[in-house]
Amino acid sequence: MKRGILYAAGAYACWGFFPLYWKLLRSVPALEILAHRMAWSLVFVGLLVVVRGQMGQFLQVLRNRRTVLIYATSAFLLGINWYVYIWAVNANHVVESSLGYFINPLVNVALGMLFLGERVRRWQAMAIGLATIGVVYLTVALGVLPWIALALAFTFGFYGLIRKTAALDSLQGLALETVVFFGPAAGYLLWLETQGKAAFAHQSWTVSLILAGAGIVTAIPLLMFAAGARQIPMTTLGLLQYINPTMQFSLGVLLYHEPISGTKLIGFAIIWLALALYSFESYLNRGQTAKT
Repeated sequence: MKRGILYAAGAYACWGFFPLYWKLLRSVPALEILAHRMAWSLVFVGLLVVVRGQMGQFLQVLRNRRTVLIYATSAFLLGINWYVYIWAVNANHVVESSLGYFINPLVNVALGMLFLGERVRRWQAMAIGLATIGVVYLTVALGVLPWIALALAFTFGFYGLIRKTAALDSLQGLALETVVFFGPAAGYLLWLETQGKAAFAHQSWTVSLILAGAGIVTAIPLLMFAAGARQIPMTTLGLLQYINPTMQFSLGVLLYHEPISGTKLIGFAIIWLALALYSFESYLNRGQTAKT
């Protein structure tokens, strides 16, 4: 339990710093960044599999169609999440991205109730309802559905659900996901090269190194998250996720000076109130949660 908490907290802290990394690639289109992230992740994860002597075991996994299909689904959800996030950060929507990860803990609670049979207590249900009111308020007041936030919250929520219930350990699961990624990603990067539109090795060497490093900065927190998710309840996992959006929100407002109107702040406040209610309820029932 304690080890799972450390893994998950470390993963969320890494993700909290991600805007700093992706902002370094503002000159590169989001889809190209995504393709590099996918391709280099396989290189890094593949090396880990070889070093740990698990290649033979991994090749056996590839023969199981059901397992491959499950992880292809999780890879698809992860790919959508990555693309939306990279695009949002470099389009100056760090604050709205943080909203998605503020909502995600409550999405985890709802998914745990619907698919894992985890009990949702009265105050937890009230927190989910209050967060829903916050999203509806933002939609009506601003006249635009906060689609970035909702896309990030639900894609990562379902991704966490699949990884929690999947059969493989964290490394082999991520390796299988990156195998699914690699073909389309490598094909797209080769196409960009033939069209003379590729950034890698054509912009500065710094940009090329950052693109290649995307595999390492992607794999490490994902491995930590997957390991943590398998050892702690989804409610605890959701509680720890506050680390990530709090860091992102702070970066968006204090470092990147993204505007946040009074209307948007009210919507955020409603959702923060829901999270405070959920956190307080979880604290009061921490003994029961630990046994879940």
